Amino acid sequence: MSIELPTENEPVRVMCGESLDLLRGLPDAIFDAVITDPPYSSGGLTRGDRTQSVSTKYVQTGSERFGSADFDGDNRDQRSWSYWCQLWLSECLRVTKPGGYILAFTDWRQLPTLTDAVQAGGWVWRGLISWDKGPSARAPAPHYFRHQCEYVVWGTRGPSSPRADWPPEGKGCYPGSYSHSVKQDDKFHVTGKPTPLMRDLVFCVPPGGLILDPFGGSGTTAVGAALEGRRCVTFEQKPDYCDVIRERVAHATSGKRGSLFAPTVQPRLFDPEAA
Repeated sequence: MSIELPTENEPVRVMCGESLDLLRGLPDAIFDAVITDPPYSSGGLTRGDRTQSVSTKYVQTGSERFGSADFDGDNRDQRSWSYWCQLWLSECLRVTKPGGYILAFTDWRQLPTLTDAVQAGGWVWRGLISWDKGPSARAPAPHYFRHQCEYVVWGTRGPSSPRADWPPEGKGCYPGSYSHSVKQDDKFHVTGKPTPLMRDLVFCVPPGGLILDPFGGSGTTAVGAALEGRRCVTFEQKPDYCDVIRERVAHATSGKRGSLFAPTVQPRLFDPEAA
């Protein structure tokens, strides 16, 4: 399968379909980084908790505005989730340039499993990045510590060697922790991440660099890439959310439309006046 890669003027390519099917059609070694937020298959401590619908597990104030918030693939037990992660992580390795990055989100429950899966997929596990959601993050009970952080497992395809052109002058490093609260007017998916967070993370690739997000959701990785002068190929299995991604990117890039932005009906999940 041949794909039309994003350009400077059309920085995002949205592909609607199942991630593994689409990954297997990509050519080798074309991406500078994979930055993604896969289904956690989490949301509880018991099998009964995990097998509930997404809209039940992750229910929160204001989530009714996401419409049909459920998505497939979030009900695996830990072993099957680990096996599934190894499948897509190994394909992501193949399509990433030597030395390129993997950044994959997870929560505290699945953190140990994802670090194993990253390595089983062929990546060199380099460490963790924490995302601090702020003091408004929920706690299950009054005597609990807040579930205030989620995590990004990061690694590289083989050795991590400094680039001559990035970071500027080949110096510097990236933060190991980011603090961004979740704002309702910046959330278009029940498990969506803040746009400022994704804008920070895409800085691991140089301007014009190419990012892959195989689990696009509402497209926040793509929006962050477009706003920061990077390019992004993003996959999403739900057609409604493919529309949301296109609309959000078009809005973020001042409404400029090219062949990547096919005409769509304005989806109910995205209100440009609130963006």
